[in-house]
Amino acid sequence: MNRKSDVNTAPRVLLVFPKFYENSMWNFKEAMEIQGAKAAAPPLGLITLAAMLPETWQIGLLNANCEPLTDEAIRGVDLVMTGGMLPQEPDCLEIIERCRTLGTPVCVGGPAPTSTPEVYDRADFVVAGEAEGILPEFVAAWERGERTGRFTAVKFKADVTKSPIPRFDLLTFSHYLYIGVQFSRGCPFTCEFCDIIELYGRAPRTKTTPQMLAELDRLFTLGYRGHVDFVDDNLIGNKKAIKLFLPHLIAWQEERGYPFKFSTEASLNLADDDELLDLMRRANFFALFTGIETPDEATLIQTQKKQNTRRSIAESVHKLYAAGMFVTAGFIVGFDSETDSITKAMSTCIADTGIPIAMVGLLFALPNTQLSRRLRREGRLYENYAVTTSDQGDQCTQGLNFVTLRPQRDVLSDYRGVLEDIYDPKAFFDRVRELGRLLDRPSFAAQKLRWGAVAKDLVALTRIMWRVSVRRPELAKHAWSVFFDTARRNPAALEAVVTNIVIYLHVYPFSRYVMREIDSRIAEIDAGRWTQPPVLPPGEEAATGRVGKAAVERLAAVA
Repeated sequence: MNRKSDVNTAPRVLLVFPKFYENSMWNFKEAMEIQGAKAAAPPLGLITLAAMLPETWQIGLLNANCEPLTDEAIRGVDLVMTGGMLPQEPDCLEIIERCRTLGTPVCVGGPAPTSTPEVYDRADFVVAGEAEGILPEFVAAWERGERTGRFTAVKFKADVTKSPIPRFDLLTFSHYLYIGVQFSRGCPFTCEFCDIIELYGRAPRTKTTPQMLAELDRLFTLGYRGHVDFVDDNLIGNKKAIKLFLPHLIAWQEERGYPFKFSTEASLNLADDDELLDLMRRANFFALFTGIETPDEATLIQTQKKQNTRRSIAESVHKLYAAGMFVTAGFIVGFDSETDSITKAMSTCIADTGIPIAMVGLLFALPNTQLSRRLRREGRLYENYAVTTSDQGDQCTQGLNFVTLRPQRDVLSDYRGVLEDIYDPKAFFDRVRELGRLLDRPSFAAQKLRWGAVAKDLVALTRIMWRVSVRRPELAKHAWSVFFDTARRNPAALEAVVTNIVIYLHVYPFSRYVMREIDSRIAEIDAGRWTQPPVLPPGEEAATGRVGKAAVERLAAVA
């Protein structure tokens, strides 16, 4: 076994990105196979962390979604650093146990350990909060020879203008569909079910223009070209800052012949700002995720998402199409204010918008949110409401981790009905056809073609249409019809159309799987075999946690 370092030796550190659920609506397996990638995106948090660690430390990176984590890799280092989001929790807990068994100290951090540090108590080190605000304390403790510790950053105080350029050099670009960068943290809105404001606050903090351009320069210098995602939870949370940055981004793109196309997440009120839409168009933003949640205004008000009220959702989405960005959106079933069936209204809303990929899920009370605190006060929150296991789907698919006001059977039936409606092949391809006709991509997007990229795209297109025609023949007539319609009417929209078809190759069978799971749950209710799980006693959630002792013990058992 390799000798572990002492306090006078530069430590060998392995940064490990845990596996995500494979059983998820967000698993773009087909797209990854077609493009020859192994994961959707690299671990931006970990490569940023790598840049913050002392230069003398020996840093390695392993993405468990791309390659296996071996015992030899764990034994061969002095410290393993890991962590991530709730969908990674089962694998993260397993990594902790493996490190303990093999005698290598393990440090965890990230959103999930920050929200629920008690779940990760078996880790040697737990670092809660944003790394910029607490990492120096951890480094100092390690270099003093300490091998256990708990470190908590002051909330919302990290200075992102001091965040270094991520270690993009640690990445194998071909492993990923796209590369992420971050401009801001935080969101000004107060959506009851969202944990972003709990983790990062309501006053978005932004990087400087020189910082962001330096990150893009590093990617460009390393040879990366193509899709770059701004991972911000709401890129327009600070409109003044993003408007000041975008002209510089446009100039950077123009000088280099538009090497990147950008995607991001933003609130729907983006559609109200023509100046911002024009800037994003000129910078070559091509895709946007937005949270629509529901077409019901009473529900939007009840859940504190008022920015989506007093508007035509369809007209707002169509303005985004006119600005050159295709839209993917999130919808949720299971809010308290749903007094009647939501199926028809939600299906109609999605059809009217022309959004091909609508990520519809069941409401899930995330840890330490306004929603989970309210449900706890009302005595409606399941005792094990945030326990995650590797055989589950994602949180939205599982959902309803609380006592619903409507009969749970009705909520499940509504959810199933929406999935059946929107992912019926004809309904889906009708929306793709509308996207193909409405999307107005800028002319410069087709300029300065890179023939290597064109050849790769043609190979990918051949694979896509072969899969549609051979593996899913029931989709072939729809796909070819939409493809030729777009090629004839609006060829600049073909990339967006094909991208949505690729995602559908996963979403179509997955939606059918979810419908079968919902049918099973409904059958259990009808047969009287379903028993409501125990609820937490009424009261506020603790400031640092949300689960009772029994739930923590079950989490440990899973690991």
